Amino acid sequence: MLRPSRPEDMEEIVEIWLLASLQAHDFVDASCWWQAQEDLRTRYLDHARIWVFEECGDLLGFMALVDNFLAALFVRPDRQGRGVGHALLQEAKRQGASLHARVYVENDQAVRFYRRHGFVIEAEESDPLTGHPQYRMCCTPA
Repeated sequence: MLRPSRPEDMEEIVEIWLLASLQAHDFVDASCWWQAQEDLRTRYLDHARIWVFEECGDLLGFMALVDNFLAALFVRPDRQGRGVGHALLQEAKRQGASLHARVYVENDQAVRFYRRHGFVIEAEESDPLTGHPQYRMCCTPA
């Protein structure tokens, strides 16, 4: 079930972000993700509209929107490949006319996921946090 997040979801949201980041971004030093947790809470998630995918009381994934920027879309690693990310992205698309996202070039699985869902690569730029290249991607409704 998709629903807007509640304050009591925050710890589980951060846990999902950390676990999924460590798995999907194994090309980035793990200490980067551990150190970024507080910034995630205070600089990003506090300013975002967040939806979660919940099943039997467990959060399986979340997405965060800041205006039309998809700031985060993460699914628990042990629950990936079951349509959770698709459902979250469909909700994000319902929220606005166009969506923008940044995806690490080295994260082939995420790049394929976004392209399958209508995103196109607009540019490549360096991520200021990690120094790794990212695609700036956009999806405009047909």
